[in-house]
Order: sequence, then structure tokens, then C-alpha cells
Amino acid sequence: MTTANIANKVRRALLWMGILLLPLLPGHLPDAAAQSLTIYSGRSKALVEPLIKKFEQEHGIRMNVRYGGSTQLAVALLEEGRRTPADVFWAQDAGALGAVHRNGMFEKLPDGLLALLPRQLHNSDGTWIATSGRARVMAYSTVRVDADQLPESIFGLADGRWRGRVGWAPSNGSFQSLLTAMRLQKGDDTVLQWLRDMRANNAQSYINNSAMLQALAAGEIDIALTNHYYLFRFRETDSGFPVDQTLFAPGDVGNLVNVAGIGMLSTARNKEAALKFMQFLLEAENQEWVTREVYEYPVVDGISTETVDIPLSDIQDMSPDLDLDNLSDLNRTLELLRRAGLL
Repeated sequence: MTTANIANKVRRALLWMGILLLPLLPGHLPDAAAQSLTIYSGRSKALVEPLIKKFEQEHGIRMNVRYGGSTQLAVALLEEGRRTPADVFWAQDAGALGAVHRNGMFEKLPDGLLALLPRQLHNSDGTWIATSGRARVMAYSTVRVDADQLPESIFGLADGRWRGRVGWAPSNGSFQSLLTAMRLQKGDDTVLQWLRDMRANNAQSYINNSAMLQALAAGEIDIALTNHYYLFRFRETDSGFPVDQTLFAPGDVGNLVNVAGIGMLSTARNKEAALKFMQFLLEAENQEWVTREVYEYPVVDGISTETVDIPLSDIQDMSPDLDLDNLSDLNRTLELLRRAGLL
């Protein structure tokens, strides 16, 4: 074999070795997870996909999103345990986050991240943070109801004067979180009796909050128990929508302030990207977008709340004093709804 042939073989061998070693060099790591982030999102695709795509474009991190109901995804996480592919869980209510936290699946978040929020907008153990807020309100017909005659407590809606005039959504997750808060404050027996009294008072059941607001405007009912932002969405297309909303008396459990929030799984494969995404959601520009487009409350200071009328801090002063983590106790709530014949 000539010297030239030997040299060519050596060059080819080195070339193949270089190709094989390339993935191991800095900047060519084979770990695909380091370039992607898996989110379990209890927030609907229609609401949050624009934010997720924005993060993907700004940071060059591929986003894998599994959408579903917050309770459904919390159950999936508990079943998957340490095998879950999720890096973060973004839920629409504190109850679902609390269920995952109580099973020890979230990691403690850095103090610097927690410091971006008021104490009441992350759980006491620092394993999840709020990303936006929403208030339970009493919506009412501006045509058929005198606001001065509305009850001061949610329990007053069972009074005979409101027979057949109140709408609620017993199968809705937000209502069930409210009911859990009522149980925590007043006890199971009191809440079960209220449910039975409301049913006997011919409270009208609806599949969701949007259907309730439509029924309210159409004259089917006069009062609806709902979240604050639905009214603003209807006003987008109809400035004369004949509905307004208010709160109960200060401290009444009917004024529950709940949050959408996010936690990082302790088994997350890409914790650096997970923390980047969580901080991204708290950036002023993105908080402004949520307030302007979704009509939820911002959770960081300095964001205009003109689109949602009342600052979150003011509503929190009217809300009951509850640890949102405790809203995870949903099973007993569902049992009470079944006993009352509402599920």
C-alpha cells in the first residue's frame, strides 16, 4: 500500500471520528430535553397559546404542551408520579396546584422568584406562584334587579325572594373551589344545607359561566354566581350588555379570590427553562397582556387594571382569609354535591 493510500485512510478515519464525537462537543449536547419544555396546562389553549408561542420564539426553547382540565391534569400527575414527562404544571386554580403540592411533587422555588410576588400570591412552602388572579362575583340583571336589594352574603341567595332567579354551575371547577372555601369557613353541614336549600329554591344549573351570563342577559335568571372576567368578554362585542356585577359584604366567602398558578415538578428535566418560563409569565409586558386580553388580574405591581375595574389588592381586602393550598380538598366537596343531588 502506498504512503498516499495510507494517508487517505487515516484522514477518512479521523473524519468519521470527528463526526461521531461532534455531538459530545460543547454546544452539541445530545440531550434533547435541554432544548424543550413540557407543560401540563389547565389553562385553555385559546387563552394562553399566544404567550407560550411568544416564549418559544424569544428563548428558542421548543414547547410541548398537554392541555386539559386542571383537576384532570392534577390527577394525571399524581398517577404518573416520578415518571411524568411534565416539567411544569400551569393550573387555572389553586386547588389543583395544592393537590400536587400535598403529594410532594413540586420543587421549592428560588427566593428571588418568590420575592417578585406579594406573600399571599404564592403558597406558604414556596412551591407554586400565582400567574393571574380572578374574583368570584355576583352578576345581576341591570333591567330586573335593584342593586341595593342584593343579599350581603352568598348564603342569602337561598332566601325565598330569589326563588328560580339564581344561576349556578355545580359541575364547574371554579364553583367547586368556591364551595370548598365555603366548607373550610362554615363547615360541611352548613354548606350541605345551603346546597339543599338552593336546590329547593329552584336555583338554575348551567354547564359553564358563559352560558349563565347569556341566560342572565336573556332574562332566564336575575343573578349568577360567576368569575369576574366573563362580563368583560361579553362587553367586548356588546357594550350595552344588560348585566353588571358586584361583591358581597367584606369578608364573605362568596368573594373568594382564586388564582391561576404554576409550579415546577421536582422531576423536571429542564429546570433552567422551567424557571425562565415562570419568570417570563411575571414580566410586566406579559402581565399587561393577560389583563388586557383575558381580563384577569395582574399579580405584580405597577400594571394597569382599568380593564377589570377594581385593583386585585382592593378585592383581596374584601375576600375571606383562607390558605389557597387548602382548596385542594376537593373530594369532600364532590361528595356534598352528590348528596345534595347536584352531580
